[in-house]
Amino acid sequence: MNERRVVITGIGVLSPVGKDLEQFWSSLIEGKSGIDRISSLDPSAFACQIGGEVKDFDPKLYYKNPKDARRTDRYGQLAMAAAKMAYEDSGIEGRKFDPFRFGCMIGSGIGGLMTLESQHEVYLNKGPRRVSPFTIPMMIGNIASGLISMEYGLCGPNMSIVTACATANNNIGEAWRMIKFGDADIFLAGGAEASISAMGLSGFASMKALSIRNDEPERASRPFDRDRDGFVMGEGAGVVVIEELEHARARGADIYCELAGYGVSADAYHMTSPHPEGLGAGRCMDMAMHHAGVNPSDVDYVNAHGTSTFLGDICETKAIKDCFGDHATNGLLVSSTKSMTGHLLGAAGGVELAACVQVLRSGVVPPTINLDDPDDECDLDYVAHESREKEVRVALSNSFGFGGHNATLIVKSME
Repeated sequence: MNERRVVITGIGVLSPVGKDLEQFWSSLIEGKSGIDRISSLDPSAFACQIGGEVKDFDPKLYYKNPKDARRTDRYGQLAMAAAKMAYEDSGIEGRKFDPFRFGCMIGSGIGGLMTLESQHEVYLNKGPRRVSPFTIPMMIGNIASGLISMEYGLCGPNMSIVTACATANNNIGEAWRMIKFGDADIFLAGGAEASISAMGLSGFASMKALSIRNDEPERASRPFDRDRDGFVMGEGAGVVVIEELEHARARGADIYCELAGYGVSADAYHMTSPHPEGLGAGRCMDMAMHHAGVNPSDVDYVNAHGTSTFLGDICETKAIKDCFGDHATNGLLVSSTKSMTGHLLGAAGGVELAACVQVLRSGVVPPTINLDDPDDECDLDYVAHESREKEVRVALSNSFGFGGHNATLIVKSME
């Protein structure tokens, strides 16, 4: 099992700071924020009126049959678009492959919330007979993975893991595990989310989880800063093609890097709060490093979960310090790209893994913007304000979700 190495050969990203990998990466290293006043609905009635939207998105451009876009919730449309980008980027389009060895695992933390809201309104105003027959298939969280497999004829393992904000990392990690185990050779894997809606805003705001810095949208997401007041919701999708190394070499694929490690754990502590000492997060990072065959001192960069919540940022900092020891404060760079994109919930891990891959390839670490006055308990090198040049050979990406779910991925430069 362990002899089968897994590599990344394709990437697709849609985010508030870019609708493709190039634009996404350019915005990150320039420290551009994608947070603005919400435009997809009138936000004036909500406590939080800001978010990270994917603007000017035409879903019809990403379907073989553009009419199919009308029968897909926005989260599924974003998933389809990112999958198409990753599929084409991998260079496998038009080539022969065994469809039973090509799987798909693309999840969503919440699923078709917009469809649920709109069809509930139809029910209330027009009655049950007017509710769309596509309501359930558009709403369920697994449908994007299913539709993508139909779009590309992928008959391999197909499922969707739902672990809130750890969703994308878990889908990618479990696909990695199946390739390692020999059950498939190649996967489309990642996450998608579109929950900037009335219920999404209302629910998270009622929990006091969202920033209400409505007068300064671009400065609202401020991980590790003393004045942070909650996360900013974003939408988008991040999908990668991961592939067994020899399978990729045999077809002459361009290889980005190795997907070397995966860790998973549970806090078993609280419905929405992280363990105060970051024990689950620490265990998760330890497991990923073990599978990757790297020591803490080998890791050059951590893309932090870093959501801009009071407890979350402190607990992740504690976990990193426990895991990495002296290296945490002596050479390790940490940053939160959520300071620019906002929190993409179930899609976060996919887009943040894409950022880690670009860090390996470019030797540039994106910044944590808006970090003007670090919290006393957040005392790592978070690459404040401006990106920084550094050779990075090993990068680690964290995603943690409500319910105490933790998932970590590690990528390494090819040797």
